Amino acid sequence: MEECICTVCGYAYDPEQGDPDSGIEPGTSFKDIPEDWVCPVCGATKDQFEPK
Repeated sequence: MEECICTVCGYAYDPEQGDPDSGIEPGTSFKDIPEDWVCPVCGATKDQFEPK
């Protein structure tokens, strides 16, 4: 599983860490995150992320 980077603010989604504050469990691949998830730093939508 690879990290994905927010093209707006540079936040890196790490699948090994997940996003527990948003209910995304560690080990969750970026493609498996719900479509309505947003960047926890800037609120960018999932389609504004690119693979690292």
